Amino acid sequence: MKRVQPLDRSAIALMAILFTLIVLLLLSGDRTVPQVRDFNWNNQQVGVENTAFTLEFNRAMDWDQVGGNLKIDPTLDGKVSWSGRRLAYTLTDPMPYGTEFQVQLANIPEANRGPSHQPKMMQPFDGKFQSRDRAFVYLGVNGKEAGRLILRNLTKNEKTVLTPANLYVLDYRMYPLGDRILFAANDLKVQEQHDFNPQLYTVTTGLQVDAPDLPPTPASAPGKTKLVLDNEKYQILKFELSQDGERLIVQRGLHRGERVGAVSLWQIKDGSTQQLEGVTGGDFLIAPDSNTLVIAQGQGIALLPLDNQQSLEPLGFLPQFGVVLSFAQDGSAATMLKFNQDYSRSLFLVTNQGVQRELLKTKGSILRTAFGPQKQSLYCLLTQVQSEADTSETPSSATIDEEDYLEIPYLAKIDIASGQLTKLLNLVPQNQTNISLAPDGSAILFDQVNTEGVQESSTLKILPLDTKTPRPDLVAAGQNPVWLP
Repeated sequence: MKRVQPLDRSAIALMAILFTLIVLLLLSGDRTVPQVRDFNWNNQQVGVENTAFTLEFNRAMDWDQVGGNLKIDPTLDGKVSWSGRRLAYTLTDPMPYGTEFQVQLANIPEANRGPSHQPKMMQPFDGKFQSRDRAFVYLGVNGKEAGRLILRNLTKNEKTVLTPANLYVLDYRMYPLGDRILFAANDLKVQEQHDFNPQLYTVTTGLQVDAPDLPPTPASAPGKTKLVLDNEKYQILKFELSQDGERLIVQRGLHRGERVGAVSLWQIKDGSTQQLEGVTGGDFLIAPDSNTLVIAQGQGIALLPLDNQQSLEPLGFLPQFGVVLSFAQDGSAATMLKFNQDYSRSLFLVTNQGVQRELLKTKGSILRTAFGPQKQSLYCLLTQVQSEADTSETPSSATIDEEDYLEIPYLAKIDIASGQLTKLLNLVPQNQTNISLAPDGSAILFDQVNTEGVQESSTLKILPLDTKTPRPDLVAAGQNPVWLP
């Protein structure tokens, strides 16, 4: 008979102990407490693109009681749904920026498993998250700030000059998390000679964002500048950044050679630069899907694929429109401008389902539009035509005589469902006004030329939209403001 070794005796003893423990556990029932295992927004910074959070439990719960006892402070209106052991809370109203929220849940039983089952009460849950800071960027106009990008954080009451003194910024675009900015800038010496020969750079804002379902942005001090595209061979004329921040389209003209001045479009993605064959001029944007170029071609708007460089056959063509003004964040709709034969202009809502609906027809100009966060409202920069002889009355839609006239700009809100227009604020006439709608829909930023002093300057104003009689507040000296996403 084979002798049992000491190691074998130890293994047999351990197996017997484990078997006994398993039997005792089965006989005594499940003693674990119901609890929240995961809250996907916990300690995260949430933006307007985040429309729902989830709570994952370790077992099925009495979902009606969960929905009824879920507390969010401050209140965020939303709808509850569930699947398996996961509850989803979908927001029905925009989340205000610059706010910290607390989510609490307690005294909720697990799901009843039958007549002989005594449901256990869950372990109290306490989670926290915050919306992103209320912050915007603008171009300075005075003294050492002139031509430099400046970050103004309203939540923290901080102001930071981002770009160096030797660069004069001409235009810029925001990356999706607001941690970086893409900008075109002249060397200051070139700018002083009133020349236009910018290069493209990025600069860090110093904001570190921990967004749900995304890796955290790396910590970086504000003001770190990096060259993206030089001007050695080509002059940079225009550029656009895709919504996902992964693709850059640049319109460039040749500096020298046999084809001096020839204009071409280039794509920069994954570190490589490639010319888009067969596409030259025309105003353009990148659609929210980040894969489609929307460009004015001939007598209409063409939609071109950007991923398939072998073929730039249009995905679609809209011959009746001349300008694309804006897109809804999710890409489901756009606003487009139509030039009518009677010299009026029409603002159209165009959806990805093929709907084309006129929202406004005017003898004035339609300069800017922006979708509200829930796509229920459209905020617009418009003008009304007035003769210089009588600026106290708005002329009828009849054709203006050959006398001098002014276009008076104003901010307006259009209800997309009904088409009703509400005037928000009259603005002073100027060559160009820039507007930016806050991502949570709470306010509009705009710039206004100030001609009262000896030297012309520009000021930034903010128009709150959460009051019945909004009044603009002065916030800074600057121009071309853009809210951080």
